[in-house]
Amino acid sequence: MNRFGNIFRVEIFGESHGAGAGVLVDGCPPGIAVGPADFERDLARRRSGAPGTTPRREADVPEIISGIFKGRSTGSPICILFRNEDTRSEDYQSFASVYRPGHADFTASVRYRGFGDPRGSGHFSGRVTVGLVAAGAIAKKLLPGLEFETRLLEAGGQSDIAAAVAAASEVGDSVGGLLELRVRGLEAGLGEPFFDSIEGLVAHAVFAVPGIRGIEFGDGFAAARMRGSQHNDSFVDRSGRTATNHSGGANGGISNGNELVLRVAVKPTSTIAAIQRSLDFATGQQAELAAGGRHDACIAIRAAVAVEAAVAISLADLALAARGYDTKAREEA
Repeated sequence: MNRFGNIFRVEIFGESHGAGAGVLVDGCPPGIAVGPADFERDLARRRSGAPGTTPRREADVPEIISGIFKGRSTGSPICILFRNEDTRSEDYQSFASVYRPGHADFTASVRYRGFGDPRGSGHFSGRVTVGLVAAGAIAKKLLPGLEFETRLLEAGGQSDIAAAVAAASEVGDSVGGLLELRVRGLEAGLGEPFFDSIEGLVAHAVFAVPGIRGIEFGDGFAAARMRGSQHNDSFVDRSGRTATNHSGGANGGISNGNELVLRVAVKPTSTIAAIQRSLDFATGQQAELAAGGRHDACIAIRAAVAVEAAVAISLADLALAARGYDTKAREEA
């Protein structure tokens, strides 16, 4: 489905080369100050222009359709549209029957019985994350005091990101990347054990970003090689603050008041100019495919803000749920 959230509910829509892409946000409390300027910082981080990003340039001007009146949320669904202006659909004609290796071309054709929009990867394009980023900007308004820090640790296995991206671009190839996100100021008590754990809900939202291949919290997979005496975080005060943060800010599926730390693996861009072998589904014969068009050599560069938005959306949903529990508890007391 295209929806996420229990109270703060987000639904993304649109296609890469359709009329546009956007988001519908339901459950935002009334009275929250929201205007076009609130989206600009994160939208700017998502835009292309840096080395290794697509030459496609979209203005990404948020068109607020509903849910905002006189600069404040009304409590009704907020609909935001971003119109597509810089499209070149002819670049994708060669993928009509020769599906790109590593891409969603094949699975999309099966899932939607051939009726999906294939232009620019359609609904499976990273273009659709513009709506996710907009929803993240609103979510952050509901999380006062939280600080988000997201950075690209490496690309193609190298800490010299620029060199890795340049080397791949020179031969028409692409590289993946490793992102790290830290959230400071998060209160203890968000999340539920088991199915609605804070890690589970954050991961659920993060995997909405195309190209995500893995996520870990705290020490992550390195914890499998540690002893309990190494991995355990000793408490230092009654607020729950710990001397270390191997758990990444959560215990038992619930935030513990320490910094939330997670890392996300982003795959290399599937659409590359280098020649690949694939199957021509029209003829049943093997064929060579060299993708033209405009594509990111490293999608992790622009995916960083989309991942941050996904985390903010999940935390806003958890925070609103916690406030609801607290209100109910006071009413019953």
